[in-house]
Amino acid sequence: MAIRQVSIPAFLILAAVVVVSCNRDRLFENNARIANGSWASHNNIPFSVVIEDTNARYDFYVNIRNDVSYPYSNLFLFLRTTFPDKRVAGDTIECLLASYDGRWLGSGMGSVRFSRFLFQQGVRFHQTGTYLFEFQQAMRVDPLPGIRDIGIRIDKQPGSYR
Repeated sequence: MAIRQVSIPAFLILAAVVVVSCNRDRLFENNARIANGSWASHNNIPFSVVIEDTNARYDFYVNIRNDVSYPYSNLFLFLRTTFPDKRVAGDTIECLLASYDGRWLGSGMGSVRFSRFLFQQGVRFHQTGTYLFEFQQAMRVDPLPGIRDIGIRIDKQPGSYR
């Protein structure tokens, strides 16, 4: 009986350490809800991220939550990045949401799917300060139905600490 009493607190401490250490590498994650699941092309979705460590390398992900009424297998996005010194760069991203045979990719049950796409791996931010990342839907339908959320996640690569 004494072994069980000791192992439960030890298990809880170990579980807490694992949960905290799993999130240690996450610099930023945020998802923005798209009103009514209908994304107008003029509705840019912004995310501000403060970068303090210019020596580290980061993995940059795009998060998408769509419902199964989304009429396409992919999603094209424009990403506009404004650097701390106010310079601007642009990228076009394609995210594959369904396979060629029509099966939805990503995770989820029912009518909603969640997908995370690795956009850039091992990226180094060369300036400290606030970066602004703005997403715009780049499909030829306006407004675009079936996209519920768009987001980003930035993780510091393991071993990339000072």
